[in-house]
Amino acid sequence: MAERLYLFDTTLRDGAQTQGVSFSVSDKIAIARELDRIGFDYIEGGWPGANPTDDAFFADPPALSRAQFTAFGMTRRPGRSAGNDPGLAALFEAKSGAICLVGKTWDFHVKVALGTTNDENLKLIADSVAECGARDREPLFDAEHFFDGYKADPSYALSCLHAARDAGARWIVLCDTNGGTLPDEVERIVAEVAETIPPDRLGIHTHDDTGNAVANTLAAVRSGARMVQGTLNGLGERCGNANLVSLAPTLMLKMGFETGIGEEGLRGLTHLSRWFDERLNRVPDRSAPYVGESAFAHKGGLHVSAVARDPRAYEHVAPERIGNRRQIVVSDQSGRSNVLSRLSDIGIIAGDGPQVDKLVTLVKQREFEGYAYDGAEASFELLARRMLGQVETYFELLRFSVTDERRFNARGELVTESEATVKVRVGGEVVHTVADGNGPVNAIDNALRKSLLPAYPVLGDMQLVDYRVRILHASDASAAMPRVLIESADIRRDGNGDMVRWATIGVSTNIIDASFDALGDSFTYKLFRAGVPVA
Repeated sequence: MAERLYLFDTTLRDGAQTQGVSFSVSDKIAIARELDRIGFDYIEGGWPGANPTDDAFFADPPALSRAQFTAFGMTRRPGRSAGNDPGLAALFEAKSGAICLVGKTWDFHVKVALGTTNDENLKLIADSVAECGARDREPLFDAEHFFDGYKADPSYALSCLHAARDAGARWIVLCDTNGGTLPDEVERIVAEVAETIPPDRLGIHTHDDTGNAVANTLAAVRSGARMVQGTLNGLGERCGNANLVSLAPTLMLKMGFETGIGEEGLRGLTHLSRWFDERLNRVPDRSAPYVGESAFAHKGGLHVSAVARDPRAYEHVAPERIGNRRQIVVSDQSGRSNVLSRLSDIGIIAGDGPQVDKLVTLVKQREFEGYAYDGAEASFELLARRMLGQVETYFELLRFSVTDERRFNARGELVTESEATVKVRVGGEVVHTVADGNGPVNAIDNALRKSLLPAYPVLGDMQLVDYRVRILHASDASAAMPRVLIESADIRRDGNGDMVRWATIGVSTNIIDASFDALGDSFTYKLFRAGVPVA
């Protein structure tokens, strides 16, 4: 039986420290749900008490079915008791089953950063960990700058770990906080630590400042660490953290470990990676290991002929195992299996007929034009069902217009007002409505709702929760093409108490046109999933 290894995701905290990345509460909720669905063992939600976003998130976190929801914070301050420390108090108030405490293990930091003695620092660690256990929380200890501390004074660095261990820490995590340690050093030091800290309580947390975060993590696992911390797509401060999207398949497929992800979760990694980038409005890395679009791409020559005979000739793993697909650049069949897999995932039994061929061709053409269905599953499902004749036309747009007026109001304040006019055909009747809104998209949303609600009252349960735009072909200003992604939600919660969410996409040279296409798909998807008959 394969040995169990635990995956601890720190995206919602470490990832938020990435330059240019900022998570809203809704982002954190959506990401946490996806991480839980895939099968990560721990999800670190952030630092309660550090900012309003994290406070709001921990006050009402999403219900997780598999992962242990974790709060992050520091050990108590010098001069404070564990029961009377403001930082720890915020952690205890947070709704989480586990608490990960970061503490100093480098004597240099104890003196310079904490301004206290080595002995007092040991008490800070032990008291804080013990208090977490007393509060019925699973305590974890992140040994900050451990490798630097160990190289400076091995005895003291180990005494910090022992203080956490003896106080009841479930996991003791060795942190290469500045990312400067190399794999051979990590392997040696972790092996020495594992002589006194059992592997089933030993974790690793690495940064990528020398480009070795993944290699350092693997080195630590070889030496005994059985818990791995990292982030989605390697996000993190400076050069980033260890990339869990690369680590998970390597640990499972190459090193033979069992994780909470399992085979099913592994097949969802490509989708998760690309969905995450789309949510952050980032361009996915085509060359990303395992999940990049080019990870299993073969272009011409001997590679193509060899792969045609046996894919193992040039592929180190089967792309389907991580949800990716093989791309033979010169082949018209590229992408067919991926589309069929998507159809199966959404419950469409498409068979192998000409309609599927048309759908494959259409999807390839749409993606060439800029559509990205990995982040817009609802639009993909509608595209497929329309091609297969499984979705009726609930309404037909005849025309729309949007005007924006920038002016000074009666109080002398500069304001911008948007007004949308929409004409649609619903059930044989032409409906003409006008509505104001906070911006053109909100105005269109309001006008469309006014047109459709009398015929489809169920749309009153739907709300737009996110709107993102990416400019494609930005190198040629005259050809700039916006891609709009809209996320919608049903205010009526499912059986688990969670909102049902879906994403739709629109692409056009006109941002308003792209927005309307995405919005129209969102309304249609809601009606279809609710089983509403056409008016």
